[in-house]
Amino acid sequence: MTTNLKSIRPEPEVLDAFAKELDDIREKTKARVGQADADYIRRIIRIQRGLEIFGRISLVLGFISAWWWVAGVIALATSKIMNNMEIGHNVLHGQYDWMNDPHINSRKFEWDIWGSSDSWKRYHNHEHHTYTNIIGLDRDYGYGLLRLSDDISWRPKNRFQLGIYFLLSSFFQFGIAYHEVAGERIFMGKPKKDSKLPISREELKRSFFDKIKKQAFKEYIFFPLLAGPMFFAVLAGNMLAEFIRNWWTSSVIFCGHFTEEAHTFSKEECENETRGEWYYRQILGSSNFHGSRFFHMMTGYLSCQVEHHLYPDIPAPRYYDMAPQVEAVCRKYDIPYNTGSFLGQYWTVLKRITRYSFDKGESPSAVTSS
Repeated sequence: MTTNLKSIRPEPEVLDAFAKELDDIREKTKARVGQADADYIRRIIRIQRGLEIFGRISLVLGFISAWWWVAGVIALATSKIMNNMEIGHNVLHGQYDWMNDPHINSRKFEWDIWGSSDSWKRYHNHEHHTYTNIIGLDRDYGYGLLRLSDDISWRPKNRFQLGIYFLLSSFFQFGIAYHEVAGERIFMGKPKKDSKLPISREELKRSFFDKIKKQAFKEYIFFPLLAGPMFFAVLAGNMLAEFIRNWWTSSVIFCGHFTEEAHTFSKEECENETRGEWYYRQILGSSNFHGSRFFHMMTGYLSCQVEHHLYPDIPAPRYYDMAPQVEAVCRKYDIPYNTGSFLGQYWTVLKRITRYSFDKGESPSAVTSS
């Protein structure tokens, strides 16, 4: 949904009061952050590591029964989802830096995925969370592959973007790894004149290949070789676990950012934003979805995407209690708060991808007959 933000935005004094209440939620929550949060993330890491060990052993035991292999795939996929969503994503946002733990901090943590954590922090933590859904500034919007707004010119390749979306979801960890490399035009196109890359282009290229080689060696060579005669069974199990993780991660992220009601914004209308205007844009550009506490944990609490965009450095499990408070403040000021079921939000994502596959003057029937 393309938005003329200035035409619908509440008056400045209303947004000032709105921001004050959201700031109050933040400060009260931050005051409660402490030992319970440290105990929680350490417990989650222990569970995640236990699941990985169990999963890798179970894959090898597949020679006893296929059910061992199935259990191994499920355990390993769950471990990888937890590593990426509830641990990696949140630790890399600095949500646990206050613990001063030498391993659980945004400076040193490296996650189990092809993308380098340093690269991800540069384009996601700064670009996406500062310029959320601003066309031309937020490179996460459509990941350079999908047209999801009228603000982006239609091209013939967009006719196939539903298929491109399914490919992106299947190989999502490669998309994350390649995102900054593509944005800096390392392999294709002319180098960006206005690049703010804090490292050299050669260093970025090297880190890109180094991380992929490390991950590919671990999953596709080392552990399968360790399994001896179960080489191909373990290789297949590792690959399937990664596909499951990729699909889940992609689905959660798309449901938080690209639902039918998520808004986009132009650079001009977002210049010199006040705190209230920034909050307002974050809420209009984000979507939540419901589920059990376990379900929220498996999304890394990105099921509370609105709260994550408002408070990216607050420990994510706190979003569960913050969400009803934020929704109540939004209702008070008559500001849209987009939430629904996971399947309902996912359906609107697919509709949005399909809708913008076609040019304004082109109908699905016209495409079919061309």
